[in-house]
Amino acid sequence: MTASLPHQAAPPSEPHRPAEDPRHRVKRRAITLLIIGLLIGVPAGYLVISANQSRSSGKDKEAKYSATGLTPGWPSKVQRRLYQVPVPHPADYIAYYETNNWKTSRLYLQFRTTDAGLDTFLGAMGVRREQLRKDDVTIGARDRKVSGWTFTGPGWSGLTHQQKNPAPTQDVVVNTSDPNYPMVYVVSRTVP
Repeated sequence: MTASLPHQAAPPSEPHRPAEDPRHRVKRRAITLLIIGLLIGVPAGYLVISANQSRSSGKDKEAKYSATGLTPGWPSKVQRRLYQVPVPHPADYIAYYETNNWKTSRLYLQFRTTDAGLDTFLGAMGVRREQLRKDDVTIGARDRKVSGWTFTGPGWSGLTHQQKNPAPTQDVVVNTSDPNYPMVYVVSRTVP
């Protein structure tokens, strides 16, 4: 004896759809193509823009870290805070160079400021103008060679601002041959 299997019910009859209008078909296909284009185009455009920005950033960093001498411009706020060299306002002819090794990190900085700007700079470092010693170039020969500075002619004075580690020690040389616009040279070194 064979068991009879239940039969499936017939599918309900679906209403007959009219044939698609050619204009509607073109419109539907255009919308589909637009959606596909956006789904592919937007991420692809983002990747291209991101790659260009990344490449530019890498070139900027490469130029910054491959510098072998003073670079025109302001040191970053982090560098100014770490080396405790507050560049006063107004200041121009600003250039800097940073060296790092396992033993000592140095920031070489130069700028021209006003007479009041010099007092502001020295005061922010914790020293006074009276502490500058006339005809005393406190930046050593090694640091002069690295930075390319030559201190010849009249109007030079300097000081060394020593602080307890980890605070940096700064050698400051000021050229006051133009008393209204002194030129300041600083080597700030810290032991990591």
